[in-house]
Amino acid sequence: MNAAAIDPDLAVADTRRWLERAVIGLNLCPFAKAVHVKGQVHHAVFDGDDLDALMARLLAEAQALVDTDPAERDTTLLVVPGALHDFLDFNDWVSRAEKRLRRAGHEGVLQLASFHPQFQFSGTEVDDIGNATNRSPYPTLHLLREDSVARAVEAFPEAADIFERNIDRLEALGADGWRALDVGPHPAKNGSP
Repeated sequence: MNAAAIDPDLAVADTRRWLERAVIGLNLCPFAKAVHVKGQVHHAVFDGDDLDALMARLLAEAQALVDTDPAERDTTLLVVPGALHDFLDFNDWVSRAEKRLRRAGHEGVLQLASFHPQFQFSGTEVDDIGNATNRSPYPTLHLLREDSVARAVEAFPEAADIFERNIDRLEALGADGWRALDVGPHPAKNGSP
């Protein structure tokens, strides 16, 4: 896929739809709704395919998050429509990114979560519906503040049960129900095929 083929505005619109319909709509993350409603989710797009430049952008987004008042920006979603399409490559890159974030001084301050269109939990089959809990329209890097995560977990005592509850919810929904949510990438609206 050519990185230039995806309009950054479309990538953000697709990501917002996924966030609203799947993550919040299915309550896959009980902490997401509050920051979304308050406008505290920063959506950024890296529209290239140079992985060194992506690392630099992730580190810049991390610093910008730390430097911004949490009341204004509590979390950042960095959408990467033009690179890391293979899930195993993405997973390897995320491991390197976590190390770079630690070296940059963000350990204990920020967490990095990851979402991917082909996300697959270890020990599952590709088509297991439970994998959809972490499937986004495009490769996506989610920077979270440790303090916010700690407050959210404190407010939601059953946080350890979220994963199992999500698997149960998605199994009840089924593959057809997931497809009906229409949370994948949409074709460009510029007349391109």
